[in-house]
Amino acid sequence: MKEVAIIGIGIIKFGELWDKSLRDIAVESALNCLEDSGTDRIDSINIGCMSSGLFIGQEHLASIIADYLGRLNIPSTRVESACASGGLAVRSAFLEVAAGMSDYALAIGVEKMTDVSMGEATYALATAADQDYEAFHGITFPGLYAMLARTHMERWGTTREQLAEVAIKNHRNGSMNQYAQFPFTITLDAVLKSTMIADPLRLLDCSPVTDGAAALLLTTVENAKKLKKHPVVVISGIGSAVDSIALSQRKDLLELKAVKTAAGMALQMSGRTINDIDFAEVHDCFTIAEILVLESMGILEPGKGGPATLEGYTALDGKFPVNPSGGLKSKGHPVGATGVAQIFEIVNQLRGNSGKRQIPGARIGLAQNMGGSGGSCICHIIEAK
Repeated sequence: MKEVAIIGIGIIKFGELWDKSLRDIAVESALNCLEDSGTDRIDSINIGCMSSGLFIGQEHLASIIADYLGRLNIPSTRVESACASGGLAVRSAFLEVAAGMSDYALAIGVEKMTDVSMGEATYALATAADQDYEAFHGITFPGLYAMLARTHMERWGTTREQLAEVAIKNHRNGSMNQYAQFPFTITLDAVLKSTMIADPLRLLDCSPVTDGAAALLLTTVENAKKLKKHPVVVISGIGSAVDSIALSQRKDLLELKAVKTAAGMALQMSGRTINDIDFAEVHDCFTIAEILVLESMGILEPGKGGPATLEGYTALDGKFPVNPSGGLKSKGHPVGATGVAQIFEIVNQLRGNSGKRQIPGARIGLAQNMGGSGGSCICHIIEAK
């Protein structure tokens, strides 16, 4: 298996992009990526998108995006794993290069979510849950994560203030990110007084509905060294796993088994332990999600996620920075693009190009991208050579 490097990264500003179509934003991010890479060669395209059919009525993205990018007659594939679709696209591009099928593989993550009503968006997102035993009975993702939050509070004494600090911290980071949908800080009072969505989760505990796209260009380390445009950054480990889709089928609501398994696989492949990781981009679709992910990956012990967050452990200047980009909460969550955008941030950090958000001495980052309420998860370990 060939060693794989990320030589190009591209993104657009996330938000409510009324004047741009899905094909527009996908192509824009890809062109930004190619410009960053120093080459325009693409041997294959891998597109992560959760639900373009429900959001904009457009399927067959493998053809339409390749067409509008001007790259016909090469392999183009769309992949889906709910909110982990972007991470899956990167994994697919990695496998293309590692296996020698492609010398240069492009991964694009994209979603256009704001062209429908909030009710229609809620319906589309709910397809990532169990339709027969969850969605049919009226449960939404805020409701599912509210149950996880309430269970965590009852078992471990997690407080509303600790949950709120996840949002406060991520907005603080996102306020310095030019690509963020909501680049501003928020206060504890604002979180606690925001609209109740599903007790105990309030509006400012929830990631927004977002339009956005991001792209990465992957090649062999040998090719990356020849280009000499950026410091070489490699994907040293990947883990992918699934769990029961319905919360009712899980033995322990507070252990995200797919996250635990995927992180373990990625670390084993890279030859690293969790203690070797300098920082992480994790899937904070709701504030409780960040806490559960950190505990499931072994970064923090069960029940310690809330207190550690409040004490600054995961802050930009903390012992283990989490979501320096602002995370899904501040940067935005265009579901198919999120996993690619996470890796965009990690590569920028490893290149030392993150400005005020730069983590000093960052050498190894972890990207954790999951679908639904943890029904699927993909983790990448990314290192500066």
